[in-house]
Order: sequence, then C-alpha cells, then structure tokens
Amino acid sequence: MRARPALFEVYGDYLRPRGGRAPVSALVKLLAPLGIAAPAVRTAVSRMVRQGWLRPMRLPSGPGYSLTPLAARRLDETSARITRNGRSGWDGRFDLLLPYAPVGRAEASRLTALGYGRLGDHTWIAPRPADEATALLDAAEVRYERFTATHPAGSSGAADIVRRAWDLPGIGRAYAAFVEAQRPIVTAITVRSSDEEAYAARVDLVHQWRGFLTRDPQLPAALLPPRWPGAGAAGFVDRHATRLRPAADRYVERCLGPVTRGGRVGFSES
Repeated sequence: MRARPALFEVYGDYLRPRGGRAPVSALVKLLAPLGIAAPAVRTAVSRMVRQGWLRPMRLPSGPGYSLTPLAARRLDETSARITRNGRSGWDGRFDLLLPYAPVGRAEASRLTALGYGRLGDHTWIAPRPADEATALLDAAEVRYERFTATHPAGSSGAADIVRRAWDLPGIGRAYAAFVEAQRPIVTAITVRSSDEEAYAARVDLVHQWRGFLTRDPQLPAALLPPRWPGAGAAGFVDRHATRLRPAADRYVERCLGPVTRGGRVGFSES
C-alpha cells in the first residue's frame, strides 16, 4: 500500500471519528505497520496539503494535520457508499446520462465509481441517480441530457442492459479472488496476535474492499445473477472487520497518546 491511500484509510476509518486530526509523530507510527517509512509519510502529507485534503495545525503534542472540509465530505461519502444497502430493492427505473460528446477519462472513471455503466460513447446508465454526477459533468462543462427509463424487474430487457453496461462475471471473479487472498491473512490473527498485527490486517482488508467501489455498481438484487459472490464477500468483510476492530482501535489509541491498556487482541475466534 502506498502512503497517500494509507493516509486516507487511517484518517477515514480511525481519525475521522476522533476529530480528524493527528500529530505527525502519530501518523508515522500508524503507517509503520503497513510497511511505509517516515520519509514517505511526510512526503505524502505535504502533497495532500497542497491538494487541499489536509491542513497543518498545532497540537499539544506537536505539529499535526487535520482533515479539510473537502476531505471530510469525501470520506463521509465513501463511508456511506460502503455501508448503504443499495441491493434491497428496485423500482425498475434506470437513470440515464446522455453527454453530447464522449466524456474525458477522469470523468468516465468518476462516473464508473458512482455506479454508472457505459452503453456507448454517449450513454451512461445506473439503477439509481447519483447527485454527484450532475456536479461532475457541470464542473467539466459537459453538455448532456438526463432522464429516467423504466424496465420491469427481472425482464429480459433489463438483463440485457446489465450485460451490456457491466462486466458482472469479471466483478464476481474479482470478489472470489479477494476473499481467497484475504482469508489466510485475517484468520491468522488470533487472540495470541498483537494489536499492531490486528490493526495492519484490518487496514489492508478494508483498503482492498474499498477498491470495489470503483468496480461494483451496487446493482439491486433483482438485476444480479443467483449466488452473487459480492454478497458473500460483504459478509466476510463485515465479520472480520468487526472482529478485528477492538484491537485495531487500541493500537490507534496508543499511537495517538499514552499507553493505557495492554497489547493483546480483544476478540473471540468465533
């Protein structure tokens, strides 16, 4: 994991609930278990300040950095996308965006991350509207039309659209590979593991899971194939992220301040 995405993980998952700020010394300690050296941490922090994600501040323990409002909003949006229950139902309506010209690479990547699939150079489709899409295209000065199209859930027409817009077999294989790769890592963390080991495993687990935000459009169950691997992967992540959380939190607290508790993992192996 590189320093910049690691910092986003740490700020979003651990520091945001604690005020969104930390001294530089704590950031170095928090990224060390991820194999990131102090110079790389400081370089990444400086770049994030220039990009408007972090701002310097003085803390009682020394110089530190806090999230900017922009970064806080982006992290909250990401958290909401991870935890939302977007597959619970669908009313048969698709949100369609029809740009007058092909969108740029950056805009296309962002639309994909928002859950839109491409039906051609001039058509993007999603099972639910994303307000951010309007702001994205407006900021890029892309002229477009937007409207709603309806397909009955389970109809052959809806299934055909899904096959054309998204590579569900490929996404399903990626989910299966993710679980296969992560299972030995997280199951190796037991009651005999240190808090630091649990923290490192959990950060990597959640970071790898976030990567599916840019691939999986979070289609409702009515549009998914039977035994969708994404459902099993979500349960796997929820189970182990919850199991490892107490130990990871203790490690974070030790990095942020004086040691107040022991260093062993506080979870069951169920």
